[in-house]
Order: sequence, then C-alpha cells, then structure tokens
Amino acid sequence: MTEKTSHATVDDVAQLAGVSTATVSRCLNSPDRVVAATREKVMAAVRALNYTPNFGARALASKRTGIIGAVVPTLENAVFAHGVDAFERSLPQGKFSLLVASSGYDAAREKHQIEALVARGADGLLLVGFERDPAIYDWLAVRKVPYVLAWSSGDQHPFAGFDNRAGIAAMMRMVLALGHRNIAMISGMTEGNDRARDRLEGARAALEAEGLAFRGVIEVAYGLEGGAAAFGDLMQDRSITAVICGNDVLAAGALRAARRMGLRVPEDVTITGFDDIDIAEITFPELTTVRVPHTRMGEEAARLLQDLIAGKAGGSVLLPTEVVTRGTHAPPVDSVRFGRV
Repeated sequence: MTEKTSHATVDDVAQLAGVSTATVSRCLNSPDRVVAATREKVMAAVRALNYTPNFGARALASKRTGIIGAVVPTLENAVFAHGVDAFERSLPQGKFSLLVASSGYDAAREKHQIEALVARGADGLLLVGFERDPAIYDWLAVRKVPYVLAWSSGDQHPFAGFDNRAGIAAMMRMVLALGHRNIAMISGMTEGNDRARDRLEGARAALEAEGLAFRGVIEVAYGLEGGAAAFGDLMQDRSITAVICGNDVLAAGALRAARRMGLRVPEDVTITGFDDIDIAEITFPELTTVRVPHTRMGEEAARLLQDLIAGKAGGSVLLPTEVVTRGTHAPPVDSVRFGRV
C-alpha cells in the first residue's frame, strides 16, 4: 500500500518502511531510541501515507493520553510565553501534546480549567505559583494527576522555579548600597498571586533590615498604563529617589511616566524591574532588573513532570536569579552631594 491515504495503519507504515510495527511505534513515541537512518525511513513512510497515530487506541492500551495541560495567568506577559515555549520544546516530539489555558488571574476560572484538562485525560499539569484552594491539590491527588508548579518555590509541592523574595531582596540591597533611603514600590496585585506578594514582602524585609520603610507602595494590574499611573501618584512625594517595580512592564510604564513628568532617569530617580524580558533591553535607558531563568525553568519543569508521570520520584528544582545592571540606576543626587556613597 503506497498511495497516500488518510486510513493508513501502523502495519502499512511498517511494510512501506521495511521495519517492524514495534520500530514504527518507537519512532513515534521515543524517537531518540531509534537510529537516525531507520527513523528517517519510518518518517518518510509516515509522510507518504499521511499516517496519523490512533491516539484513542494508544490511550486505552497504555492508560495514557499523551496530553499535558498548562494553565498560566496570561499569555500577554512574555515571562509566561517564554517559559511555556521552553517547556513545550522540552517535551519529546510525538509523545506528548500540550494544551494551554489562560486564567486571567481568576482563581475560579483557573479551577475550571484544571478540571477541564483533567477531564480531557491530561497525564500531568504545569501550573503557575503555589497559591490556590488546597482542595484543588487534594482533588488532583485523589485522581493521581501529577503536577509541577513554576515561577515560585516552596516546600509542599513539586516545583521548578525560583525564589521571588530572594531576587527582589538582592535588588533592594543594591539600591540601598547606592545610598537610596526614600524608596517606593509599584507592585503587581498581590491577592491570589504569591509571586507578586513574595516580591513585595521580600523588598519590604530588605528595607526593614536597614531600619527603613517604604515611602509608598501601590499595587496595580499588569500593564504599561498601570505602571505609569502608579509612578505619577508616587512621585507626588518628590523626596522619593528610587522606585522598585514588581515586573519589567510596570517599570517600563514608570519610565514612560518619568519622561512625561520631565524627570531624568537615573539622575533624578532610579527605576528597577523584575523578570528581564525583552522590553528591558529596549527601554531608554535600558532597564536594571532581576533576571529570571525562563528557558531553563521551562526545561526543568518538563523534565520533572515527565518523571512524575512515569512514577519516578522527581526532585524539585530551585533556580538562581540575578541582578542585571543597565542604565536606570544611580546614587541619589543628595547622596552624591553630601558624600554618603
């Protein structure tokens, strides 16, 4: 059977390629286990016959669907897009298919999406952060659906992520070392968002360690305009010399507002971000920020989730963050003037 047909079977592919059906199965499910020359013959036969594997039969036989579900707060944020892209690229081609849902930071919507993905037979889930109704974790445990949490770190659940508190604290210590004492923060919304809350609390703890407190804190939804509006409100207090932002988009919004207000960055005010997404290198000045290991996190999350699906005891992965210094930070003018740094 050599003509192209949508009804080709695995036996047809094996016959055309001159291999066993077991070899065809390995090529489709575990291509790294097949030598390149054989793999190329099999895939040529697959293309010639327009063969599509019977995933329903495979699922019945293996009790696996090959579906992985991912629920993220939003795909408008490049942080999540980069991480999910790395996660998907790290899944073996032909073995898993990724279904992605966006919750819009809505806890009830996220719960519905998790339930829907499990109902579709998801073998495992990638979720963002730790904060959600504990009943969801209990529900997943009863159904024996493994999951990996990303973009955060903790002790109770398997994760591939980083320490948001430590990352923002390192940035705050750098800003303090420059001589800044009148510091404010533009934070993401902390309700239901452990990443934003940990960044706010980590920054506050670093300040309090020096006997200081924020001159002002504003929580806003993710977006340029939110960051710009919050910066304008904070800078009504002209004693503020540094504004720490909970993510790079809020920081970019703050930079836009500073220009509109006639404030020079960093001469008049230091502005910092968090995440080190692409926008951090195209702002003017380029943004001083905290670099998050998006790609490696996605790769490690994929590896860990595959281990859990296979019944292996996968270990959580804590990845480092790094302060990246660019052009939006400097000592406060008064500190230079009075020789404090």
